[in-house]
Amino acid sequence: MPKTSAKKTAKAPVRPGLRAKTPAPKRKVLFVASEVVPFAKTGGLADVVGSLPRALMQLGCEVAVVLPKYKNISPEKYKLKLEIKDMAVPMGMGEMSTDILSTRLGDTHGTVYFVRNDRYFDRGGFYGTPEGDYHDNAERFAFFSRAVLEMLKSLNWYPEVLHLNDWQTGLVAAYLKTLYRSQPPFDSMKSLFTIHNMAYQGLFPKYILPMTGIGWEEFRHEKLEFYDQVNFLKAGLVYSDALNTVSERYAQEIQTDEFGHGLQGVLKARSTDLYGIVNGIDYDEWNPATDKEIPAQYTAKNHEKKVASKKKLLQEQGLQFHPDRPVIGLISRLTDQKGLDLIAEIIEEFLGLDVQFVVLGTGEPKYHALLEGLKSRFPDKLAVALKFDNRLAKLIYAGSDMFLMPSRFEPCGLGQMIAMKYGTIPLVRATGGLADTVENLSPDGKKGTGFVFENYRSDELLFVIKRAVEAFHQPKLWGGLIERAMKKDFSWDASARKYLELYGRIIKGH
Repeated sequence: MPKTSAKKTAKAPVRPGLRAKTPAPKRKVLFVASEVVPFAKTGGLADVVGSLPRALMQLGCEVAVVLPKYKNISPEKYKLKLEIKDMAVPMGMGEMSTDILSTRLGDTHGTVYFVRNDRYFDRGGFYGTPEGDYHDNAERFAFFSRAVLEMLKSLNWYPEVLHLNDWQTGLVAAYLKTLYRSQPPFDSMKSLFTIHNMAYQGLFPKYILPMTGIGWEEFRHEKLEFYDQVNFLKAGLVYSDALNTVSERYAQEIQTDEFGHGLQGVLKARSTDLYGIVNGIDYDEWNPATDKEIPAQYTAKNHEKKVASKKKLLQEQGLQFHPDRPVIGLISRLTDQKGLDLIAEIIEEFLGLDVQFVVLGTGEPKYHALLEGLKSRFPDKLAVALKFDNRLAKLIYAGSDMFLMPSRFEPCGLGQMIAMKYGTIPLVRATGGLADTVENLSPDGKKGTGFVFENYRSDELLFVIKRAVEAFHQPKLWGGLIERAMKKDFSWDASARKYLELYGRIIKGH
């Protein structure tokens, strides 16, 4: 062990959902990722890699994590110690050196390793600046990928499975099946590649290939080549032993022209190796029964105490409290992918309803301008916070009555699951993880945990908002909806057991 659309998406072939089994087998797993909570985060990837290893360790697994040592990761704050100094990493025709640092993963026995190379990672951002991506990202993450495998040799610790995440780690799978394929024990090591978002692929000019050390024989249509470029995401899809996405619905969607981003053919060819496992959420962090950052704690049995958070939220945001007026929350990147274009089409009619709307997030300038302009026209209806603020996010989850997620596509989504735990009813489009986790309210009002619309159209979004507002004014129906939503279990334990089953299938070669 280490030391420390307008139409429903057609169903494409996909492996059936995995079923959790007990007792859970113990495995040795290394998570490889470009970001991990609490050290580095830009999105949901960091949350997953910060939480899933903990859940696996609770099931008895031996788990370690590795990521780059970015400039913002304080050695003093995280008590980093030097594990390996000046480790040689082959790059192109030569070598570069790196230090390997380590610390504990929170209060667990798991180890987090950091690949330190100041030339590549001692910068203000992880992937680029507001002006654009770093010009040498191919070199940076090729180096990181190669360093991971060299690190294992230096540590003399060999996991059964390398759990890779997104394009930044795709070359690890390629290296394992090319340059390291005849080196024991790499020749028996397996890899799982998790796709968190198909939209980000790591596309680079083909002239970078010699720098990676991989031969031109791999630059073929069925391997690394993608429209005469090198595609790091495709490397993960082609060379890994198995693939998964973060929801079953998204595993189907990415095999279609609409969601495959040009790689749907590769995914269809590997459909028997493609799985969908919904992400979990950390209930130690997101739980209204224990959350000290909201004014009153509550459970499904006394969810009426939510009103204290609603009052505080509205007071902080400069809106007047009305007990019979629903508050709709939105915590999101303000982009088209998240459905902001649909909201923009109906926003005036939406705010014309007897509702209040609280928005938290940043994104495209056009949506900043739109929301700021509307705030002055609807001062009693709309509050906008163009920033990231975890404390305010918790208050919105607890203090809102409804939570809006009209995404064009959503690989998994965490917001809808957190909202349900806080008794805040999600209004979502039936895509990806939103479709897998939110059940539409039944006509008789006795089943369901939220409100779902199918087609990516603003009139359908407005209809579902109106339907939710109507339901809000039926106390018995609304109370049952809240209780069912709060009782849903999206903890990491169930997902971790499914990953363990998948690791077992990979190791056995199934």
